[in-house]
Amino acid sequence: MTSGRQQLPEATSVRFGATFNPPHTLYPVNQPYDTGWLDVGDGHRLRYEQSGNPSGKPVVFLHGGPGGGGGDGRRRFFDPVRYRVICFDQRGCGDSSPHVAEGAAGLAANTTWHLVADVERLRAHLDVPQWQVFGGSWGSALALAYAQQHPDRVSEFVLRGIFTLRRSELDWFYNGGAAAMAPEWWHVFRTPLEQAGLGACGDNIEAYHQLLWHDDPQVAEAAAVAWTTWEGATSSLLFNSSVVRAYEDGRFALAFARIENHFFRHAGWFEEGQLLDGVERIRHIPCVIVQGRYDLCCPAITAWELSQAWPEAQLRMVLAGHSAFEPNIASELIAATDRFSNRR
Repeated sequence: MTSGRQQLPEATSVRFGATFNPPHTLYPVNQPYDTGWLDVGDGHRLRYEQSGNPSGKPVVFLHGGPGGGGGDGRRRFFDPVRYRVICFDQRGCGDSSPHVAEGAAGLAANTTWHLVADVERLRAHLDVPQWQVFGGSWGSALALAYAQQHPDRVSEFVLRGIFTLRRSELDWFYNGGAAAMAPEWWHVFRTPLEQAGLGACGDNIEAYHQLLWHDDPQVAEAAAVAWTTWEGATSSLLFNSSVVRAYEDGRFALAFARIENHFFRHAGWFEEGQLLDGVERIRHIPCVIVQGRYDLCCPAITAWELSQAWPEAQLRMVLAGHSAFEPNIASELIAATDRFSNRR
């Protein structure tokens, strides 16, 4: 006779709850030992860097956004003694060229599939036979898209804040779902649309496209800052004013907002549900998924659905918001990279 209680999920595959005293902390900032430019065609040149140990385990860091660019912090998830850390700024943002803040040049050749080709081109350029792929938010989508095209080039995944650009995910964050959780910042996001008479458009992503490419550069920049502020303000479990201030930089905001809007208007050039449907091609690759339970940008349901399609992956659901630098998320990410660093 059984008690009638529902059996809980296996703790080895899913970690529920919270880590209140994260045991793993970010590695110190280390400087690149190599930087360079990669010409990827279509008039685009990507800025890349390598840090850590030149003979270490290769890992490629895929930043979020798209349009987020890089920064010193992205190297801190990897042991610099054991990893060869490869980072690059995706098309149109960061230190890559041309920069979308300066105009629409090159935007037509900035799609998911251009970026997938760029990742593979960079791997070949750096003579890396196989590498670990680390990506969060948009970076998780790019990681899945890349691996489903090139599964033999990926040794492991470390993924965070899962995002697959399905309509439900886009509507949640840009068309009102998350508004109930952060109404004061939703008001900031909606203000440029209301002022331009676009408040009743029905799709805020489409309406913002008009503002982000407005003939008046002041209108475009104000819209970009409102777009990025919404994301920055909702990216942490506890409000972080320093993140919001960083997202208010005009040049950063224009690239971030314009590229995101461009990708989201086209649903990433994916068929609806494509990344989840394509998991069968990569289920043999070891994977850790780290997800903040209270992630407003990329709700936990997507990470859960990915883990259901990919039962071999390990899902770590922790008390956190969206940012990779949330203590509980960072701790789980570093635990994963530390563990994978010894895997041949």
